[in-house]
Amino acid sequence: MSTQAVDFPNAYNFQGRNPEELTSMANESANLVQKVWNYCNVLRDDGVSYGDYLEQLTYLLFLKMADEYTKPPFDKPSIIPQGFDWQSLLSKDGDALEKHYRQILESLGKEKGMLGVIFRKSQNKIQDPAKLRRLIELINGEVWVGIDIDVKGEIYEGLLKKNAEDVKSGAGQYFTPRPLIKAMVEVMQPKPMATIYDPACGTGGFLLAAHDYLSKKYNLDKKQKEFLRYKTFKGKDIVDGVARICVMNLYLHGIGGEESPVEVGDSLVSDPGDRFDMVLTNPPFGKKSSITIFNGEGKADKEFLTYERQDFWATTSNKQLNFLQHVKTLLKINGKAGIVVPDNVLFEGGAGETVRKKLLSECDVHTLLRLPTGIFYAQGVKANVLFFDRKPASEKPWTEKLWIYDLRTNKHFTLRTNQLADQDLEGFIKCYNPENRHERQETERFKVFTYEELMQRDKVSLDIFWLKDDSLEDSENLPDPNVLVQEIIENLEAALEQFSSMLTALETVPDKN
Repeated sequence: MSTQAVDFPNAYNFQGRNPEELTSMANESANLVQKVWNYCNVLRDDGVSYGDYLEQLTYLLFLKMADEYTKPPFDKPSIIPQGFDWQSLLSKDGDALEKHYRQILESLGKEKGMLGVIFRKSQNKIQDPAKLRRLIELINGEVWVGIDIDVKGEIYEGLLKKNAEDVKSGAGQYFTPRPLIKAMVEVMQPKPMATIYDPACGTGGFLLAAHDYLSKKYNLDKKQKEFLRYKTFKGKDIVDGVARICVMNLYLHGIGGEESPVEVGDSLVSDPGDRFDMVLTNPPFGKKSSITIFNGEGKADKEFLTYERQDFWATTSNKQLNFLQHVKTLLKINGKAGIVVPDNVLFEGGAGETVRKKLLSECDVHTLLRLPTGIFYAQGVKANVLFFDRKPASEKPWTEKLWIYDLRTNKHFTLRTNQLADQDLEGFIKCYNPENRHERQETERFKVFTYEELMQRDKVSLDIFWLKDDSLEDSENLPDPNVLVQEIIENLEAALEQFSSMLTALETVPDKN
């Protein structure tokens, strides 16, 4: 079969559009998101979750768009094997449709390239043939290739956000708040012809934001546009379902060709050998990597993973410290990284202290953004963004000054009533001074600490605060009761997670009796 790349007729940017066009696009996007999403509520009665629905949409949308490219004005060879394409679905009904759909998923999952990633281990979760038929008709009623890429991308992003908001699905752990991603990309300032990687790409938020930035910021020539589409981005995720959604998200935004820009696997297992100009990532929350094993009695046990790697400064089961070391490895010399890390990476002793010392010495760790609570779908998370540049070998430490921006103290956000917005990060972007980060000014929330000061701190802790928390001093400054309740819930859930981790660790200790 042909695995020819599909060419997109539009460029993914908003340049040259007037406000009326942008408003029309936004309305079109919102209406389509709602239209497609409403049908999920019908399927939920049959036990189809948001995540399952999103996967089925991914399969069917890909088949429909591939079919549209075989028709005028494109007239391209089909990238789908004959007999397993969109038209073959339209000609069937009832049990024959359900059986044929399963055959399509199984067959395409064995293909190579983008097809293989999207359909790998795919299954039909819509058991009622009549409802499957209705969903096919719903998708068939739109000409998806004709929809502007901006709108297609917005539709899929809208569905991803709705899926992330469904707490029960757990999909929120793969969805980083878009205002945070946008701010990170803006201060990192990716350049044309640079390579960008995310070793825990989730649904592709960082890669898409960087693509959007490059498309808007620069007037790219033909060679640069081709590089942007086919060679700029790579990603990896350990979860099949998440990787397929990421690939589809990139595909709808006009990224990628016959080879998938995303692969499935455990990023931490080994050094991939490739080096990149920029790494942007938010590794999965949770301190330890583990696998479930079953003993002779069929009882499930967790075994915590440590990664013995020559390129790592310390061997540890702490997943976050391992990702930090992995990101350092992935960078070219003078390559730039922006990585979301939980608080424990800043203060934990042992391997944590070793990693921080090495990072400060071998890289230029120049900026730390302390994030507020209540912005992630995974509850109770206290996180930060660490920005650093990899440097060549040197006897002298590369880090001279670490600038810390505190966006946490006296800041209160929730996922429902007070979500993090673009304007909440404007102060950080201004202080970061991306045009020339070597010329910065201290402010109330932005302070500088020298390498010598950091090395004198207990365990070289970077867990630094200086602002007074008003709520601890004066009851009149307490946040809204709804915010307080949400924070209490988040803290309780975080405590439960810690107790659960302790219990799991205790269960793995051999009984001495």
